[in-house]
Amino acid sequence: MLMTAEENAYAKINLGLDVLRRREDGYHELCMVMQTVGLCDRVFFERTEDKGIRLSADREGVPEDERNLAWRAAARLFDAYRLPGGLRIRLEKHIPAAAGLAGGSADAAAVLRAMDRMYGIGMTEQEICAHALTLGADVPFCVLGGTMLAEGIGEKLTRLPDLPDCSVVIIKPDFDCYTKDIYGGLGISGVPAEAHPDMESVVRALRKGDLAGAAPFMKNILERPALKLHPEIAVIREDLSEAGAAVSLMSGSGSAVFGLFMNAAQAEGCLKLLRAKYGGAAEMILLTSPAGTLFPSGTTESEE
Repeated sequence: MLMTAEENAYAKINLGLDVLRRREDGYHELCMVMQTVGLCDRVFFERTEDKGIRLSADREGVPEDERNLAWRAAARLFDAYRLPGGLRIRLEKHIPAAAGLAGGSADAAAVLRAMDRMYGIGMTEQEICAHALTLGADVPFCVLGGTMLAEGIGEKLTRLPDLPDCSVVIIKPDFDCYTKDIYGGLGISGVPAEAHPDMESVVRALRKGDLAGAAPFMKNILERPALKLHPEIAVIREDLSEAGAAVSLMSGSGSAVFGLFMNAAQAEGCLKLLRAKYGGAAEMILLTSPAGTLFPSGTTESEE
């Protein structure tokens, strides 16, 4: 059996996010388009004869025990399939925390994909997504990757056509947004109908391969409560738009803000301008829209 593995844990952005209602179970009913981007953590694995999960991270403040989704993902598969021995997991973190980029969910997804290969479990796409959903609403998408319409609490996934080549400039400001605070401040029952994004038009345009046509309809309803806490988000969005972004949005529940550029040279010019203002908080990356899915073809492995 495979003794070591390496896996990319890709971040995501939201090309539109709507909250439809608060459910009786406390979750929110969502409609959003999720998109994998090239920004990623690196996750390294080593099987051990001794039982137990040992997790380490190269970023201060990252939990290295059962509080970490990656740790819980490994525990989930050990319990479900009675796997032998133990596992060492090392996280090389590049995705910022509390940014709406699904860093923790991406790490958990990487663990599920890699362990499926290492232990020869042979999960189907449906099985791995069922395990993923027990860890968090974003984890099933992070397992699969690409461009997807996500509904329900995020678990109902419909694949959309890959986006045309384009570039993203992401800015993670020096403040954090916490999901609980953002959703708590939304007050969904009081949001006027005209404030909701037109997700049908976004999806319709993307299905035609018309990214420019989708851009005017892309909105994130969670910006409403986020702006009350951090009005600087609007300033960052305006900076990206003035630099030529076809659309600029907060990702997820924030605090990261991204601009989508059809032209790489224009994105590079934007990055140069905004790094003068925001420094290392600004980063240019490429969209990643895999043909097919990250599962089961996303792992680089070796045997000892």
